[in-house]
Amino acid sequence: MAENEDVSEDLYWRTGVSEVEPENVSIRGYDLEDLIGLPFGAMAFLLIRSRLPTPAETKVFDALLTGVLDYGLQKPGTAAARYVVSSNPNMQAGLATAALAAGDFSLAPENAARFIQERHREFIEAGSGDLEAFARSVVEDADRTRLRIPGFGHPVFKGVDPRGAKLKKIAQEAGLWGEPARLYEAIHAEFIKNPKRSHFPINDVGILAAISIAIGLSPEESTAMAIIGTLPGVTAHISEELNARKPVRVIPPKDTYTSISRRDVVADLKDAGWDCP
Repeated sequence: MAENEDVSEDLYWRTGVSEVEPENVSIRGYDLEDLIGLPFGAMAFLLIRSRLPTPAETKVFDALLTGVLDYGLQKPGTAAARYVVSSNPNMQAGLATAALAAGDFSLAPENAARFIQERHREFIEAGSGDLEAFARSVVEDADRTRLRIPGFGHPVFKGVDPRGAKLKKIAQEAGLWGEPARLYEAIHAEFIKNPKRSHFPINDVGILAAISIAIGLSPEESTAMAIIGTLPGVTAHISEELNARKPVRVIPPKDTYTSISRRDVVADLKDAGWDCP
């Protein structure tokens, strides 16, 4: 093969994330050895956004990563992780379980972030500049179509989610609470005018979504960061479970049985058309 021959069409993958050479690893063009020692959040930001963050962005990104560290055994992923490692006592099995449990109703900000992005784009296209009026139309449309607005409400916290409130404060102080986030707040303010919903806060997932958009993350990346942020707490729970040495936890029968009365299998098979003796 000629020395300068272009082989790009033969490459299996293309990546601008990192390059590994015999004596060096580079991350987004920087030598990894020069980056080692920087805050984890700054490094994660560099990898995802392809540039070094400002100090303000680093502070907000770090807050994002610490906002969902743990929520005890009320977090489905954590409970599932402990349950799994009681059968398969390996750290990685528990961590994978917790990650897979992230979804629409627990931990993942993706849908809320996409909702914020789409509503803000529609607001810009409308050109009115009136946040409150646009927010009112969004809530009216959601009520008419029975759309669940993601990021509103919490089973425990009423009125204010303290985690979300602190995250918002940090983002505002850093100057990273932009117009999309303000529109989301306006939609929430309109949403809770209904007395039946007056106690619904913007929950931690909703605030994580707003912050993620403000610092330039995609909806999918916002969920990745939420999962990374929760893993230290999950790790602690898995370690606790492994140290408990209680193999194969079983859910108490009183919590599982639906009290179906005993049935006669032969009689029911005959009723279904089977030829039974």
